[in-house]
Amino acid sequence: MSIATPTPEPTPEDISRGLAELERHLGKQTPAVAPKVRPIEVSGETKRVQRLRAEVTEAHLLAGLQDDDAPLMLDTPKVRKRRKAAREASRLHELAQDPAMRAWQAARMLRLLVVVAMVSLTLALAWSTAGVQHFASEGATLWSPSWVFAWLVEPFMSMALLFVVGARAYLATRGQPIVSRTLVRIEGVFLALTFGMNVWPYLPWSLPEGKAFTVSGIVLHILGPSIAVAIVIALPIVLSAFARLDHGPISKGVTGPEYRPNMPSTYRAEHTYSSADIDALAARVRQMIADGELPADVGAASIRKALRCGMDTARAVRDALAEQAT
Repeated sequence: MSIATPTPEPTPEDISRGLAELERHLGKQTPAVAPKVRPIEVSGETKRVQRLRAEVTEAHLLAGLQDDDAPLMLDTPKVRKRRKAAREASRLHELAQDPAMRAWQAARMLRLLVVVAMVSLTLALAWSTAGVQHFASEGATLWSPSWVFAWLVEPFMSMALLFVVGARAYLATRGQPIVSRTLVRIEGVFLALTFGMNVWPYLPWSLPEGKAFTVSGIVLHILGPSIAVAIVIALPIVLSAFARLDHGPISKGVTGPEYRPNMPSTYRAEHTYSSADIDALAARVRQMIADGELPADVGAASIRKALRCGMDTARAVRDALAEQAT
C-alpha cells in the first residue's frame, strides 16, 4: 500500500508565470489589429488649398460650357403654356371665319335677341295690365264681375298683338318680311288702345277731386306701353337685318343646290340679261336641241341646268323659244 504524496501549493511566482503563458497563447490566437495611421500631408496641400483647387477646376468647366446656347433654345413650361394658348387662339380665330360657324353664331345671337325681346314685350304688356284694368273697371266693387273681367282686357289685346308681331318676326327671319300697311295699322291700333287706357285715368281732367296731377304718375303708367311700342317697331327691323347677313360663300353639296329660285339671296346676285342676250341664249338652246343635247319640249329647269343661269333667266329663254316657234 503506497502513501499519496501531497501536492505542493503554488507560489506567487508560479501564478505569475502561468498568467504570462496564458496571455502569450491568447495573443497567438487573436489577429493583430493594424494601428490607425494618419495620412501624411504633402507640403502646402491643406484642406483650404484643396477646396480652392476644386473651385478653380469647377470655374474652368463652367467657362467652357457657358458658350453653349443649347439650354437657351429649350422652351420653359411658361413658354410652352403661352404657345399652346396662342395656337388655340389662332385656331379659334380661323374657325370664327368659317361661313358655317358665322351662320351658327348669327343664329344663336338671333335666338337670344328674339327671346329677350319677347320676354321684355310680355313683361311690358303685363305691366300695363294693371293700368288697363283700372281704366276698364271704372271704379267697380272689388271682386265684382266688372272688376274681374276688367283684368281680361289687356291680355286678349296683348295676345292679338303678339300674334301679329310673331308672324312678322318669323317671316323676317326667313327672308320674307311682311310689308303690309294693314298689319302696321293693326299694331298701331292695339298699341294706341293700350297707351290710352294706361294714361287716361291719370290726366289732369280725369283725376278725382282732391288728387293732384303728377308727371311721375304719367311716366310710370306709360312705361309699359312705350317699351311695347319700341319692341314692336324694332324687332322686325332687327330680324330683317339678320336675314340679310352674308356669312361667306356656301359650299356646294353641303347646303343644297347652288340656285334658290324665287328667293332673294345676298350670296349671289343673278346677272340681268337684255333682250339681245335672251335671244342669244335662246339660239344656243336651239342648237343644243338640234344636237340632241336637250329635248324639243325643254323646260325652264333643264334650260337653267344647261346654261347654268338663274331660274328667272331660264324662264325668259323658254318664253323666247315659245314665241319664236309660233
